[in-house]
Amino acid sequence: MNKELMEALDILEKEKEISKETLFEAIENSLITACKQHFGKADNVKVEIDRETGDFLCYAEKEVVETEDDVEDSVLQISLEKAQEICKDAQVGQTIHVEIKSKEFGRIATQNAKNVILQKIREEERSVVYNQYFEKEKDIMTGVVQRYLGRNISINLGKADAILNESEQVKGENFSPTERIKVYILEVKKTPKGPRILVSRTHPELVKRLFEAEVTEIRDGTVEIKSIAREAGSRTKIAVWSNNPNVDAVGACVGVNGSRVNAIVDELRGEKIDIISWDENPGNLIQNALSPAKIVAVFADPEERTAKVVVPDYQLSLAIGKEGQNARLAARLTGYKIDIKSETQAKDAPGFRYEDYIDDEEYDDEDYEEGYEEDGEYADEDGYEDGEYADEDYEEDSYGDDYEADASDPATEPQE
Repeated sequence: MNKELMEALDILEKEKEISKETLFEAIENSLITACKQHFGKADNVKVEIDRETGDFLCYAEKEVVETEDDVEDSVLQISLEKAQEICKDAQVGQTIHVEIKSKEFGRIATQNAKNVILQKIREEERSVVYNQYFEKEKDIMTGVVQRYLGRNISINLGKADAILNESEQVKGENFSPTERIKVYILEVKKTPKGPRILVSRTHPELVKRLFEAEVTEIRDGTVEIKSIAREAGSRTKIAVWSNNPNVDAVGACVGVNGSRVNAIVDELRGEKIDIISWDENPGNLIQNALSPAKIVAVFADPEERTAKVVVPDYQLSLAIGKEGQNARLAARLTGYKIDIKSETQAKDAPGFRYEDYIDDEEYDDEDYEEGYEEDGEYADEDGYEDGEYADEDYEEDSYGDDYEADASDPATEPQE
């Protein structure tokens, strides 16, 4: 029994996660390569390895010919006299197995055989690492900052290194070597030198995965994340829905005294997070998305994916937000193009008054009276409001005119 070989294979299987069968095939190929190097050809060479004991047999299949003079190729043929020394019953025309002693191989043939085995081990090791991280694609992992590569950052994820490109970094975030951070796996590519892993700190799915990891109700499916809009490093809006009427979706995500959302905010280096309730009614959803601003009326057109919103005069700048951020994120979150006007501006603006829809069968007074005149705020005993997190103050901009936010325009400016 080849005990040393089996022990070596056991170690490789455990440390490198390479199956024994793959290693046995590598050994077989290496012996065939050595035979080809030694004899010049190996078309008739066979290798058999006992998977239980590790014992192996290398032999050549040769045709039996009458005499030594009839042997045209000693690699493929053997005389009857020599064949009978191996097998007494050998006859002319038969094919017999002639054992090849691997100890007789020269130094070059042996070295080539060794290289074949090592190459196979390296290939399998890269394949194992690739498969391991490919399964993590579109998920988050914790990595250790190694070093800066120009403006990119090398992140160690355990068995492989990932690249955090400058375009996927949050402006203002600085990391020091050995610091542990969470990253979103964007893509895993297979290359000759091993897997190339690209990660991100700006992707909206990073926030979603952090909530899934932190909130038990999201993991078990009780609470769903319906939509998410993010401006990395500044603010994120997330819409949640509960499949259980006894579970408050917003409260579950906030946690006791804000413990759950605080943990995510800390990981995102202070990025503000607004958690709102999802609503199938687009008017209610848009109202929630524009929180903390109070809304007078919402006129939504599901077919055109547009909405006209009326807010109190003193709430206009709050609804728009600093540089239009609140309205812009609300537009991305809901998928609606949102046009915001104050009550004063709406008096003379078509489409912003209830009377504009009185004759339209798709709208009636009940649709707007129910839900639209409420401020849409959610408050629990900890003082958290729907769409507002932990005493944070929205920064406001003052616009003299109305404002229109488009989900497809990341930098929508106020209309003249």
